[in-house]
Amino acid sequence: MWKRCLDIIRNNVNEQQYETWFSLLQFKSFDVQTKELTVYVPSQYFHEYLEEKFSKLWRPAIIRAFGADTRLFYDVNVASDQTVHMESDTAQNEQHTPSSKPANAAPSTLEAVGTAQDLDSQLNTKQNFSNFIEGLSNKLPRSVGQAIAENPNQQAFNPLFIFGPSGVGKTHLVNAIGTRVKELHPQKRVLYLSANLFQVQYTDSVRRNTFNDFMHFYQSIDVLIMDDIQELMGETKAKTQYAFFHIFNHLRQNGKQIILTSDRPPVSLQGMEDRLITRFKCGLLAELERPEEQLRRDILVSMIRHDGLNIPQDVIDYISINVSDSVRELEGVIHSLLAYSVVYNRDVDMELAQRVMCHSIHVEKKPLTMEQIIECTCEFCHVKQEDVYGKSRKANIVQARQLSMYFAQQFTKLTTSKIGTLVGNRNHATVIHSVKTIENRLNVDKEFRKSVEELEHKLKQKK
Repeated sequence: MWKRCLDIIRNNVNEQQYETWFSLLQFKSFDVQTKELTVYVPSQYFHEYLEEKFSKLWRPAIIRAFGADTRLFYDVNVASDQTVHMESDTAQNEQHTPSSKPANAAPSTLEAVGTAQDLDSQLNTKQNFSNFIEGLSNKLPRSVGQAIAENPNQQAFNPLFIFGPSGVGKTHLVNAIGTRVKELHPQKRVLYLSANLFQVQYTDSVRRNTFNDFMHFYQSIDVLIMDDIQELMGETKAKTQYAFFHIFNHLRQNGKQIILTSDRPPVSLQGMEDRLITRFKCGLLAELERPEEQLRRDILVSMIRHDGLNIPQDVIDYISINVSDSVRELEGVIHSLLAYSVVYNRDVDMELAQRVMCHSIHVEKKPLTMEQIIECTCEFCHVKQEDVYGKSRKANIVQARQLSMYFAQQFTKLTTSKIGTLVGNRNHATVIHSVKTIENRLNVDKEFRKSVEELEHKLKQKK
């Protein structure tokens, strides 16, 4: 079962990640009755890194290998005569109470300061400038990020504070900056981490009486990238803020670059010390906005090329118009389309796109206008629009006129008086009569009902 678990993991990470983080894990025990799986990890840093970076991989792998409700525990040898036994925060089933010994160990890299080559920068090198598509909504932060990467010693944009809603590419951008710095300046010590992990490391350093090592390590960084700085808000984290304040001052005074991200601007960081907020504002504040339609379209095209998909232009337009909240949602739609296309061995078309999107995101339905209804109805009935507005009593024109009124009542919130006004200045009684005529015929004429259903389907596609 453990071998199967490792095989699943190996198939979902690259070989270097597997050899570094998983090959050193050792199976200890599995209690069939309590469904408790215990594994040995070489250090507390290993435990913390696995929880931080691979939590989304751990849970499904453990479930597939050991079954549902399995709880994962780590045994960490912190000294020759001492073992810490702790439960995974991410792999435990939701019905269980969290472990009384949470994962809060600081990385072993904090214990000593080595060269840039010795430091694991924690960067996701797959998130780089080559696949960070530029648009109006991200032009400023992207340009500034490239300038910092080329010259991390400049102080004009220090700190760089990037803010914006979730899913607009903040993490991608800061990883791209860090990756470019490492490429152009390999001697620089670059570190990326979340504010939450910083909090965990600080707490652990206090508990283990290694606070000086903690501070010394962070003051040795050349480019510090901290994601989601809003996670440090709150009175309970005042001491962590105090530590970060001194790290911030030391780095900036020594010409080291600081890059921060947040889901809100500094002025909205309630529960953050004023002196920190003041320092956040002394550099450059760069907002990452929600991607505009053209940028969404460009990102989609880039993703499609990368994944080798063949998607018609009308489907690309449909997705880019309706998925407006974040880049992350665009990625989800493309991955879902790819999965459906492969599993069901079918081409991606509008029907498949609509099916995928109705399950993955909320597509806002725009109400039909009277003009759209009349245009579609006239096209279906092969009559001219001006005839519908006019006074002609020809059977096919009267039918198109009545159908327009019938569907206007179905698909709009217009009153009968307003519908009549929009269809050639007719009164509400005419509209009521027209709707009633169509409904009566639908009940007795099978062929007519089939045609009306076909027209209704066309109208729904326009929504």
